[in-house]
Amino acid sequence: MSKVIKVLGTGCPKCQSMTGVVKEVITENNIDASIEKIEDIIEIMKYNVMSTPALVIDDVITIKGRIPSKKEVLELLN
Repeated sequence: MSKVIKVLGTGCPKCQSMTGVVKEVITENNIDASIEKIEDIIEIMKYNVMSTPALVIDDVITIKGRIPSKKEVLELLN
């Protein structure tokens, strides 16, 4: 089953770094997932997230306000 991953952030360097880490993990581990970047502040606020970047996996907020390691992202996706 395909995972739905959303990276919430306004496009700042940290948000771009998180997106890069997530893409690398998906590619390196052949994970079936789609990545969506949400940069609209109104959409981000709907998730009740006050600090970005944030990682949402299958509509569950998993990380807020920091860039995760590849290992951490892999664990969250498995």
